[in-house]
Amino acid sequence: MNLLLARLLFIFGSMFIGYETVPLNPLLGISFGALAAICMILIEVGLRKVSVSGLSSAVFGLILGLIMAKLIGDAFSLAPVDAAALSRIRVGLTLIFCYLGMVMALRGKDEFSIIIPYVRLRRQDQSQDVVLLDTSVIIDGRIVDICKTRFLGGKVVIPKFVLRELQQIADSTDPIKRQRGRRGLEILNTIQNEPGMDITIHEQDFTETTEVDAKLVLLAKLLEAKILTVDFNLNRVASIQGIKVLNINELANALKPVVFPGEEMHIKLIKEGKEHNQAIGYLDDGTMVVVEDARRLLGQEVKVVVTSVLQTQAGRMIFTRTDK
Repeated sequence: MNLLLARLLFIFGSMFIGYETVPLNPLLGISFGALAAICMILIEVGLRKVSVSGLSSAVFGLILGLIMAKLIGDAFSLAPVDAAALSRIRVGLTLIFCYLGMVMALRGKDEFSIIIPYVRLRRQDQSQDVVLLDTSVIIDGRIVDICKTRFLGGKVVIPKFVLRELQQIADSTDPIKRQRGRRGLEILNTIQNEPGMDITIHEQDFTETTEVDAKLVLLAKLLEAKILTVDFNLNRVASIQGIKVLNINELANALKPVVFPGEEMHIKLIKEGKEHNQAIGYLDDGTMVVVEDARRLLGQEVKVVVTSVLQTQAGRMIFTRTDK
């Protein structure tokens, strides 16, 4: 049963109830029932943006407010107050504490949880590792090979606001951005069809901010999840806030072969270096190799000896000299 059919059945049911409620004027009853049903459907559509966590927080705050109002109202009943005044006091306390409870719970909805002494009831999907994908790691493309090798354990979650950003990039007027966005959507389709992968779309959004990176951090806190990214700035911001980050660039650097000074290798020289007489080549994994005094050997494959290795934030650079 789809949503449209459910709404139609609700409208017809409301019209029937209205017909039975006003037997003397059936047309008025049917009209009243249809109007009431349409109003309820409009309210339901308006509540579409309300998240489950926000609703849970509001209900918890409402219950807490009712309890506080009941306790304080009972305390007022011990005072010599007439019944009419006591009734008005109880109504006022109920309104005040219900409002305060809901507001306080909604403000802290991202950290909302039901806590019992020494027992914290957590969401069922938090019993396993959850990994959030950001936009940069989807467009990067290496996530496909990582999924195929089964290095990612647990549940992979793609936030709805990341999908929205990908769609905006795919619809961009800039041809380069449009191509990147479409590539990201194709990669998402590929990993969703990968057998054995537990991939879900998360509907949670955070309307208080428009920054996708900030939303990712908030969602990671809410789900106690890790973030998979290649974005250096997001890596730093999330790490500062205590969120575990899986950076594909760091993984790639860790998997590069280790070389030591004095080790020999063969490298093809592709272009000139920045310094005088330098030439540059690349290993199969993309590591840059700088060869001193080898500009005259451009285009050739030469035997070189490693002199030093420099590790930078952008990657690793190997400095060598020709073995001649």
